[in-house]
Amino acid sequence: MTRSITTPLPDPDHVAVAEFWRSVTEKGLAPVGSPTPQADYFGDSVELADDLLALIIDGPKRATASSYDELVREGEPIPQVGDLWITLDGRGVPRALLRTTDVRIGPLSSVDDAFAWDEGEGDRTRDDWLAEHTRFFSRWLPQVGLEFHPDMATVFERFELVHSE
Repeated sequence: MTRSITTPLPDPDHVAVAEFWRSVTEKGLAPVGSPTPQADYFGDSVELADDLLALIIDGPKRATASSYDELVREGEPIPQVGDLWITLDGRGVPRALLRTTDVRIGPLSSVDDAFAWDEGEGDRTRDDWLAEHTRFFSRWLPQVGLEFHPDMATVFERFELVHSE
């Protein structure tokens, strides 16, 4: 089960991210010379980032959901199938390389049973997923100047684990 404790996340360790990416390209897991992909956290606290990372590395977590409006506001690209991205632990250290395998944009309330299962959190039901994500987005979005709405535009993204350390 994931925790929702509020120890603030540190800035990413950019030196470690560059080294991780160099290592990944040397292993042939990404094209040599390609730009370093986005490196980011899952969750909004040290504890939650570590809990969600463990679910990725251990296998059940293969999906995530993001606020479409937050991505647009922050100038972040909307995920595309084939995108590579790096996930960080709660200390800002890169721990896994992920590849996007599916993207759908729709209302938060449109989540289905299969997506809730693939996200790998809680009891993996749609009802639990919707309750947890409603709590998360209700807490997080006001911090970035956005309002929560149960039908907010949501990016539903599935991914595969390419590499972990």
